[in-house]
Amino acid sequence: MSRFDVRLAELRAAGEPTRLRLLALLAHAELTVTELTTILGQSQPGVSRHLRLLCEAGLAERHQEGAWAFYRARLDEAFSALLADLRGPELDADFAALDAVREERAAAAARYFAEHAAEWDGLRRLYLPEGEIEAAMLEMVPGEGRLLVDLGTGTGRMLTLFGAHYDQSIGFDASPEMLALARVKVEAAGLRAVRLRRADLFELPETARGADLVVLHHVLHYLAEPERAVSVAGRLLAQGGQLLIADFAPHANEALRDTYAHRRLGFADAEVGRFAQNARLRLVETRTFPSPGPDGLTAKLWRLERAAAPPSKESLHVGA
Repeated sequence: MSRFDVRLAELRAAGEPTRLRLLALLAHAELTVTELTTILGQSQPGVSRHLRLLCEAGLAERHQEGAWAFYRARLDEAFSALLADLRGPELDADFAALDAVREERAAAAARYFAEHAAEWDGLRRLYLPEGEIEAAMLEMVPGEGRLLVDLGTGTGRMLTLFGAHYDQSIGFDASPEMLALARVKVEAAGLRAVRLRRADLFELPETARGADLVVLHHVLHYLAEPERAVSVAGRLLAQGGQLLIADFAPHANEALRDTYAHRRLGFADAEVGRFAQNARLRLVETRTFPSPGPDGLTAKLWRLERAAAPPSKESLHVGA
């Protein structure tokens, strides 16, 4: 199919009032069918049919997250510019309704966070303030790139910390509740090139491959197979890509197993180095953040790297 035929099919799909309104909404947020029917005030079967046509034309994409399906726009620069210029009373009402949906999402996330805040705050008191550690993370990986992958994204903090530096970002988590919380955080940060997906860390889709940066932020200590997780993360990296791990140094606080479901009580540098070697990665930098108190935890950062491809024979002969 020629580019002319593709564009014609796209225009036909978008050339209907409801579908154009849907595209305008999906260009601003990932939304479920239920949320879209609420915003548009239309029936679920009708909205679903319009979404199917947009997906078939390549203007939108659908992903399943448990019992929910989320939709988002897939637009090139020309279509994005077209939607950015659209104005009218219907669209104004749609965006007002979208704001209401976002407010409800935020309220639900706040309720969930409030229920677990005491647990998280109790853990945070055991180690250095996160602001100092996050500043160090930005120093360790200062550049920009095409794709960021955050494994076990949780609240989405790593996406909001690094997301503006990457063309695309994907956050994976197995918990629908945490993904809902992350979605609120990402939208509040104004990051549109971020996708959130429900997935098992060991069963990730092909779209996660070719990453310039993969982050495992306080994930390894929950896992029965942390070395396998490092290996999975390494396979996602593009050549020259980096894996950033945040976790704890070895400690003896057994209460973390019962209270916070930690399976591992921290990791030594040598152990992470072995993980890296077995994953065909290179451990290039380590940073240590001692506990502020006698009974606290020492936080650690490790930066691993996948080797860049060697120069080709042709490039070696250029200019010879």
